[in-house]
Amino acid sequence: MTVISASITQELAGLLITTLNLDQPAESLNPDAPLFGNEGLGLDSIDILEIAVAISKRYGFQLRSDDGNSREIFSSLRALAEHVALHRAT
Repeated sequence: MTVISASITQELAGLLITTLNLDQPAESLNPDAPLFGNEGLGLDSIDILEIAVAISKRYGFQLRSDDGNSREIFSSLRALAEHVALHRAT
């Protein structure tokens, strides 16, 4: 992972905590843990939608639900950070 994506990973961890009102420190999020399902954060589709809107506002690009790579993009915090690093406008 590059320094830039490490920084974005930390930013996104904070964004997830704030957006979803999670009761844990951002540093406690494992960047490789699954975001969906019963493991990791256990997010559902509503949570992912909220995160996508927050990312759009902060980074200036849209994450589309009809993107065939959505499951990969949201597979982990690290995967999400790499996607944001490649597509962010700001």
